[in-house]
Amino acid sequence: MSTHPTATASSPDLDQRPAVTVLTSFSEAAAATVARQLLSADERLLVVGHDISAIRAGRVRRTVRGADGLVEDAAVELVHGCVSCTLREDVLPTLARLAGQHPAHGIVLVLPTVVEPEAVAAACAHCLVDGAPVTDVVRFDSYVTVVDAASLLDDLASTDDLRDRRLHAADDDYRAVAEVVVRQIEYADTVVSWERSGGPFERARLSALLYRLAPWARHLKIGAKHDTGPQDTGQHGDLAAALLRTGRHDPAAPGPLGRALEGFPIAVHAPDSDSDSDSDCGVVSVLFETRRPFHPQRLHDALEDLTEDLLRGRGQLWIASQPDAVVGFEFAGGGVAMGSLGYWLAALPADRWGEASDYRRIAADLNWDPYYGDRRTALAFVGLRVDATAITDLLTACLLTDDEIADGFDRWRDLPDPFAGCFPLDDDTAPAHSTTVEPS
Repeated sequence: MSTHPTATASSPDLDQRPAVTVLTSFSEAAAATVARQLLSADERLLVVGHDISAIRAGRVRRTVRGADGLVEDAAVELVHGCVSCTLREDVLPTLARLAGQHPAHGIVLVLPTVVEPEAVAAACAHCLVDGAPVTDVVRFDSYVTVVDAASLLDDLASTDDLRDRRLHAADDDYRAVAEVVVRQIEYADTVVSWERSGGPFERARLSALLYRLAPWARHLKIGAKHDTGPQDTGQHGDLAAALLRTGRHDPAAPGPLGRALEGFPIAVHAPDSDSDSDSDCGVVSVLFETRRPFHPQRLHDALEDLTEDLLRGRGQLWIASQPDAVVGFEFAGGGVAMGSLGYWLAALPADRWGEASDYRRIAADLNWDPYYGDRRTALAFVGLRVDATAITDLLTACLLTDDEIADGFDRWRDLPDPFAGCFPLDDDTAPAHSTTVEPS
């Protein structure tokens, strides 16, 4: 991604490019509420939205609204009906065009409910508009996720796929509802809770849960009764000030699965919240870290018990039988997904380390082990009233024993491995492959 010559991470006000706030929510009503309030508070704002209900037929409807009403309403025909094509063929070109036509305006890009914000960031990094990165003409200022408090727990606990709710964006879209919801929350630098009902306990539990899912984000609320400003202020201007032109987005920061690999924290370790009377209202967050590798068969056999009562799991790990591969781990919506995140630096010749980011090389240097190199497991688990000790004990039992460690790397490759072939490695250090794992 290119860097604009006037851009500074610490002083976004010095950047002359129009600021884009990416707004996402699994609740269309929640996103619309926030977008409407922002538009009413800032006359120098454009709100861009896309209706993708007919995307599988290759049609998308784009709208652009300003303070005085509808600016554009256009039907877009796509060569291929998919989200990535929509981003590449219409969303990014629209942002670039509006920046040129309205250079003094900010832009709010409201994503369709099933589009994950990380897909926008990926498109910005790899797609060109008129031969140049879109970031040459706009600045992605913040990624904001609005959570509908009334439906969050049900969505996180649901085993529904998007197809079950007729929300899938493509014929081969088999993502789980919970998977989309957590990814929207985790990628955000600002999380807004839209609270329309519920008592003090429900609100406190929701706040604790959202913080455990995204401890790196700023957390705000809009009022239960008035649907207005953050922290129930009732002022649209306060909400606009909290969300617009904040400069919170760091384009160099990794996505949730790659955070530990790049040296960023992935969770708050809060294992003792097992009571409805405590301050976290039963929300448990467990961080499991170790240098020792997993035994592939024991890990595979433990997956069902490990995830039985969880709402979310994420992170990286390594398996003794495949010591070259960084394995990404995800759990949401009842399914475990594990995929290749590329090579460990210790498995590469030193002349290839320059392919990794500065963050990753620094993290490797700080945590380098004489035997394991940069190989390490960092997993986070979030749930309600789950037994943190049982989770830790189960994972520890899946690690290699002292005797197995003594056998050495060459012998580890011969261990029985249900994951054989699941984590292919190539010359790209970016995430390359994902496999849905069926627990025993």
